[in-house]
Parts: sequence; C-alpha cells; structure tokens
Amino acid sequence: MTSLKTQFGVALRQARREHGWSQEELAEHAALDRSYLGEIERGQVTPTLSTLEKLASALGIRPSALILRAEMLTRESCKQDPDKKIGLPPAKMREIARRSGGDG
Repeated sequence: MTSLKTQFGVALRQARREHGWSQEELAEHAALDRSYLGEIERGQVTPTLSTLEKLASALGIRPSALILRAEMLTRESCKQDPDKKIGLPPAKMREIARRSGGDG
C-alpha cells in the first residue's frame, strides 16, 4: 500500500518536471535545501505546511492542488488495493482540483 507521503513526493516530482526544473532549481525558487527537497520527493520526510506553501508558490499553484494531486495518485494506487479507502470520489476530486488551480 502506497502512503500519501510517498505519493506527495511523486506529485511534487511530476509538478517540478512539468516546469522543466531540476531539484536544485525548484529548491532555489522555494528557498529550500536541495537535499531536503530530494527527501520529500522520495517520501522520506513529511513537509510542514510552511514548506508546502513555499513549494506550491514556487510552482505557481495552490497548496491544495499539490495535495489533491497526491491524493489522486493515492486513489490510483487503490486499484491495486481496493480495501484502501480515501474520502472523495474521483469526479469531486477533479472538480476541487479545477477550482484550486490544479489540472486534474
């Protein structure tokens, strides 16, 4: 079973790559240490709300859109583990993503 923390790292990496940035470039834009960013992307650490805000701002999206993206990835992992439950149906998650500046 894949954790939200791990999927957040995957979502962050995807968003960073969509900007065409290296870890070093995103870290610079977000005023974070590159090694810490790498730990977040690998799911080794859980970012604080302050860090989430810095990352989202650097990427030009709302913090909620980044979290929602991770939740959507988690939902995808539920297809392999149908007993795993998360809150909202996919259509509602996409609606929230659109409203919050995500691309879901």
